[in-house]
Formats: sequence, structure tokens, C-alpha cells
Amino acid sequence: MSDAPTHSTTVHRRVRRLRWIAFALVIGAYIISFFHRVAPATIATDLQQAFSASATALGVLAATYFYIYTFMQIPTGVLVDTLGPRRILTLGGIIAGIGSFLFGTADTLALASLGRLLVGLGVSVTFIAMLKLNAQWFHERQFGTTTGLGILLGNIGAILGAAPLAWLLGLLSWRTVFEIVGAVTLALAAGSWWLIRDHPGAAGLPSLRELHGEEAHAAHEGHWWHGLVTVLRNRATWPSFWVNLGLAGAFFAFAGLWAVPFLRDAYGMSRAVATAHTSLLLAGFALGALSLGTLSDRIGRRRPVVIGAALVHVASWLPLLGQMPLAGGLSYALFFIMGVSAAAFTLSWACVKEVNPHALSGMATSVANTGAFLGAGILQPLVGYALDHTAAGGPGGALHASDYRVGLFVLFGSVLIGFTATLFIRETYCRYVRVP
Repeated sequence: MSDAPTHSTTVHRRVRRLRWIAFALVIGAYIISFFHRVAPATIATDLQQAFSASATALGVLAATYFYIYTFMQIPTGVLVDTLGPRRILTLGGIIAGIGSFLFGTADTLALASLGRLLVGLGVSVTFIAMLKLNAQWFHERQFGTTTGLGILLGNIGAILGAAPLAWLLGLLSWRTVFEIVGAVTLALAAGSWWLIRDHPGAAGLPSLRELHGEEAHAAHEGHWWHGLVTVLRNRATWPSFWVNLGLAGAFFAFAGLWAVPFLRDAYGMSRAVATAHTSLLLAGFALGALSLGTLSDRIGRRRPVVIGAALVHVASWLPLLGQMPLAGGLSYALFFIMGVSAAAFTLSWACVKEVNPHALSGMATSVANTGAFLGAGILQPLVGYALDHTAAGGPGGALHASDYRVGLFVLFGSVLIGFTATLFIRETYCRYVRVP
């Protein structure tokens, strides 16, 4: 009898230790994923000079990351549900590390695109693996908070890819930076293989539900294909997909490539000031993800938080569409609000997970996340195409404030699609609900 409390304490301690080891390693990989996502906006001028690229070509180069990322989301969901996140994170880190080295050493646009393709392939598994690890190592009423915390920390990479990267380019070439990032990525891959466990059971521990005196979730019976069909046939899955395509697609396309050129050409900002704005945009997004996730978990509701934040995000685009003067600190305040409210789409992953079986959480979140990168992959070159055909002198010509109007309306149309989709999200009350 006297050994029971000691044994229970030891089990809880082991769970906490392994939980945070896994969380730390996957967040390290996620930081690198975010860095690669937004860095092209900071080095856009360097890339155009290095490869003599037009706006459309630059958009395609940047979007190569999103193409493969989009393609890999559902396969990643299947892989983390069947093989486990540990193996997938390790392999993804190796591929991304090689891709970063290739991008940094490329002497042609084709090789740079191949390097970015490999980076996108490697880091494409990171987010879904993080969601799977969160689902396995944290209680479901903590999922919104832990996922928000993961996004907050992951956005360190996005912030590093903006103003700090612009500063670092005064000391190192952009090529050297990407070679260093490649080495760090390979080190994280090694750590993932040696230290991460897919779930408590893999370490000989009870599940999180069992530790809380609840019945463990049922395992998926049958072939993985039947599980994927279950997710795809569930009507409650698809609003989260469209929320991601509309809101996340526009946010990633703007923050990851076109925000800096827009602020430079439309508002006359220097690269340092423009990247400071994108850094604040990304910081707002990171804080919004944690705040909205925590708020949702605490009130036990998903829909009011998602819809309210998405509505604020729609409104935040209006000053840019009207190209209103943004004097003083107004521009910084606007970009911060835009970032915080863009985090509305981050709750869609909790929503889609909770309307599908627990054992299929990787597939469910991957279907929703596909929308985000499909949207970004379409919008980045589409905006570049619009700019090339409104610029004075055609593709590669000088751009002015009025030339960005069509491109901004393309992004705003995507935002409206995402907001509309939030109205169809099913309320789960922060728990797994019966699948219709």
C-alpha cells in the first residue's frame, strides 16, 4: 500500500519528462519550418538579384515549399497514425537539412527551387507530427492550449526569418545562413530518433486518459485507408479545410512573401522597417494562437472564438485595401491586430480532431492543414502574376502603390472564404464528439 503513491508519482514524473522532451524537439523542428516559410520575404531582393528572377518566378520559387507541403499533408497524417511521429520527424529532418544546404549553395534558379522543394518535403511532416504528439501526450482539454503554445514557440522561427534575418544579412550572406540552418536541422533529426517516444505506451506507461481515471481511446481497427475514408466522408471535417485555405492561405502568402515588397513600394518603407512590421505581424499571430487556444479551452467552446477572431481579421484588411495613410504607430498596431486575429484558423485543428475518432487525429488534422498550404501555394504566384501584369513596363518593372490593388483584393477574397467557412464549424465543447 505504501508503495502506491511512490509508484504513481514516478509514473507522472516520467510522463512529464518524456512529454516535454518530445515537445521541445518537435518545436525545434517547427521553428525551422516557420523560418523557411517566411525567409523568402526578407531575402526577396537578394534572390531576384542572384537568379535574375521576375516577380512571378520569385513567387513560384517561394511557393515550391507550399506545393510539396500541401501534397504531403494527408500522406503525413496517414504516416503519423500508422508509423508514429518519431520515425517521420527523423526522416523529415534529414531531407530538410539536405534541402537547406542545396538552397544555400545553388547557382541556378532550378537548383534553388529543388532545394526549397526538399526543404518543403522535409518540414511538411513537422506540424502534423506535433499535433499527433500533443494528442498522445496531453489531455484533450489541454489540446488547444498546448497547440497554441507550440505555434507561439514555432513562430520564433518566423520572427527570426524577418527582422533578425535582415540584420544578419549585414554580417553573413543568405547562402551561409541557410547552410547553418541545414546543420541545425540534421542535429534535431538525430535528437528526434534517440529521444522521442510516439506515445506513453511506447515507454511502458499508461495513456493520459488512464492516468486521469478515464477509459483509453479505442485504437483504429482495419486498414489505414478505411480510416482516411472515414475522415474524408465526415461532413464536419470540411469547414476546417476551408478555414485553413482561406485565412491561413492568405496569411502565409502575405507574411511569407508579399508584405515586405508591398510596404516598401506602397508606403516607402525601408527593408528594415518593413521586416519589423512582418515580425510584429508574426508575433501577433503567435500570441493570438496561444491566447485563443487557451481561451477556448477555458470556456469550453470553439465556435465563438473562431468566428469572432476571423471577423476581426476581415476588418484588419480594410485599411490596406484602401491604402489608408498609416502614420506613427498605426501601421504597427494594424499589423499586430492582423496577426492576432489571423490565429483564428489555428483552432480549426482542434475542431477537426474532435469531430473524428481519436485514433485518426493525424489524418483529420492533415486534411484541414492541407487547405492552408494549398491556399498559400496558389496565392503566392497568383499575386506575383497580378503584379507583373500591372507593373509599369510589364514583368520585372517598377511597382507603385496602385499596382498592388489587384493582388491585395485576391488575398482579401481568400480571407472572406475563410471567414464564411468558420460559420459552418461544428461546436465540440472541447471534447471528442460522436461522429455523424
